[in-house]
Order: sequence, then C-alpha cells, then structure tokens
Amino acid sequence: MISQGSLQDSFLENCLVLTGAVVRTPKQSTSPAGISHSQFSIDHKSIQNEAGMNRQAFVRIQVVATGDLSRLTRELVAGNVIKVTGFINRHESRNGNPLLALHAQQIEMIN
Repeated sequence: MISQGSLQDSFLENCLVLTGAVVRTPKQSTSPAGISHSQFSIDHKSIQNEAGMNRQAFVRIQVVATGDLSRLTRELVAGNVIKVTGFINRHESRNGNPLLALHAQQIEMIN
C-alpha cells in the first residue's frame, strides 16, 4: 500500500528535455508586475525505439519563457533549432481546451 506522504513525494518529478525547431518568432509580452514573458512553439521530430521497434515521434508544444529567459528568446526566429529544458504545465486555450506547455528553465541554441 502506498501512503499519502509517499504518493505526494512521487509528484515532485516534472522535467522535460526536448529539442526542436522554432515554428514562428516568439510572442513577447510583459505582465502587470513588469515580468517579461515569451511564448512560442517548437516542432520535435525523431525516431524512438519502443518495444524493440522504431517509431516516428512528432510533437508540437508551446514553450513559455519568463524573466531573463524571455529576453534571450528575442533573437529566435522560425527554423532555429533549440534544446529546451523545463517542466510541463497545463494551460487553457481561449476556447477552454486543455493544452500542455513546456515552461523553460534553460534554452540552448543547437544551430
């Protein structure tokens, strides 16, 4: 049996590392508190091994960068390949549909 304490502890892990191509120039904004934000999407394509078989993997995910990282994204343009490390979080689209977003904690240029 899993105790409540150990169940909550297992929820602490939330880390994603993904490489991909920037889909379009990031959208920049500033919160009322003066914190800069940047939102953009990346496309990831790869071949992954699953149960001994090769499988094509494709995902488009929204990336959210805040603060200093947001300022660094101003140089990004469509087609740049980057490596993003961060955590995933639920966002809602304008029509209320749930979306996953990758909140960047580190962004590295690949090309």
